[in-house]
Amino acid sequence: MNKLLIYPMALTFLHFDFAGTDESAFCINWRKETKGVFIIVVIGVEALLTFVLGAVVGSFLNVCIWRIPEGMSIIAPASHCPSCGHPIRFYDNIPLVSYLILRGRCRACGTRISLRYPFVEVLTAVMALLVYWKFGLTLKFLAAFIFVSALILITFIDIDHQIIPDVITLPGIPICFCMAIFIMKLSFMEALLGVLIGGGSLYLIALIYELVTKREGMGGGDIKLLALLGAFLGWKSLLFILLVSSLVGAVVGISVMMIKGSDMKYAVPFGPFLSFAAVAYLFVGEYAVNLLLYHQL
Repeated sequence: MNKLLIYPMALTFLHFDFAGTDESAFCINWRKETKGVFIIVVIGVEALLTFVLGAVVGSFLNVCIWRIPEGMSIIAPASHCPSCGHPIRFYDNIPLVSYLILRGRCRACGTRISLRYPFVEVLTAVMALLVYWKFGLTLKFLAAFIFVSALILITFIDIDHQIIPDVITLPGIPICFCMAIFIMKLSFMEALLGVLIGGGSLYLIALIYELVTKREGMGGGDIKLLALLGAFLGWKSLLFILLVSSLVGAVVGISVMMIKGSDMKYAVPFGPFLSFAAVAYLFVGEYAVNLLLYHQL
């Protein structure tokens, strides 16, 4: 029994074979319980670090959401208050924490800070946890989190400005294409067809709509976005993405019309719905498609 007192951690990883003794049973049970606690602690630490990483990335996305549409550098100048221009010190720029400490106001001028900032940070942190839950701390986690972060960026820029900047989608298509093949293990043809069918199908829909209504119903940014989604998720995801985004978009569009009136001139951006559907497919879409095909067969 002295070994239990002298080497407690070693017992967690060593195998004991005191056959037929009470000490053997005690050691094995203690080893299993300690190992279980150790695994839980490791998972908890990983999840906490993942949440923090997501919040930090979300803080950076807030900078990009504001600066990219304005044609500003996302690196310089340093973070500053949009109202008074006062530089934000590092202790006032801690994701989530600083907003709570400052009670949502600029330390220099007292201007209220938009709830958008902590919302994006929490959203990105939660998405990081969901990606971690699905893929663990692997290269797939890194690729999927980059993909989801880009969609969060696109979503809020499209909501604010009704544009999806080429500076995001044009480099994003080849990056997602490479991540899909080398990290997510999609075949070359599946990713390539995702790009071609994704961009081509939405372009065809937009062209038909414009010919019928004599109005532009979908911008080029949406077409490039669907090509990006197809590059990362593959061509099999596209029908799911189009159906879900159209359904959710219709519900939201009708709701906005009921609130603002049927003669409203506000254009509902489609990028957020495409992004939502793509994230849904990333987590559950493949299972939903397989389940649907199974029931049809």
